[in-house]
Amino acid sequence: MVAESNISVEAYVRRLWRHRGTTSPTPRRGPRQQLDLDALLDAAVVVADSEGLGGLSTRAVAARLGISAMGLYPYVGSKDQMVALMQDHASAMPVWTDPETSLAADLAEWAGHLFDLYLSHPWLTHIPWTEASGGPNEQDWLERLLVILDHWDTAGALRAAGVTSLYATVRASAQTSTAYRDLAHSDGADQWLKRAATTRHLIDDYAQRYPYSLRLEPHGALDWQDAPRTSIPSVIDVISQGLKAASVSKRHETHGSVTLTDVN
Repeated sequence: MVAESNISVEAYVRRLWRHRGTTSPTPRRGPRQQLDLDALLDAAVVVADSEGLGGLSTRAVAARLGISAMGLYPYVGSKDQMVALMQDHASAMPVWTDPETSLAADLAEWAGHLFDLYLSHPWLTHIPWTEASGGPNEQDWLERLLVILDHWDTAGALRAAGVTSLYATVRASAQTSTAYRDLAHSDGADQWLKRAATTRHLIDDYAQRYPYSLRLEPHGALDWQDAPRTSIPSVIDVISQGLKAASVSKRHETHGSVTLTDVN
């Protein structure tokens, strides 16, 4: 991102938090408030959903609204700021009730909803973490996750690592799921199978070189396209077990011995 002036930053934050305590700055030029910012961002999200970030432009968004590309800037600032506003706008968190049967179950519920969000808006997973919007909707996801970790008494020192691992797991799984979906809608899957078969035909000692790869058990998903999603609970179970065990260890270091029942 290019460097932004203090005025530009304040305008961006006011737009970002317009529903949570601030008001959007009024465009200084032209008729007052011709466009609704939510409607503008809805249009921009539609473009990104269908064309990806590579196909997103102020011209394409403006065309959907029936205005010129220059007409967007008084409402969203720069294109980078528009993308950040879109990012938070598209990240509105749905309402759900945690199962509260185990740490793993609550984490899996959170992860499933985030996965669905990423699948609905695949371009979100292509925005680097370093360019997080800093907006309220994205903050809601993090806060909900931290509430879960606190509810199940995970050690505070472990939560940052748990957050990073969980976001990375869901993000990567969603990216793979989107890639599988795109592959299924083209001849990519057939091409992949042909390349694999040709490789094994031409490399005589392939089985001797990669015996463990060939003995890998098939994924539990009935459809290969579902593999990324169905793998998430298994990975989360591993993460939650690690968090619980490490939390017990931390408490042991602080308060003395614990019993085995503390890790169950």
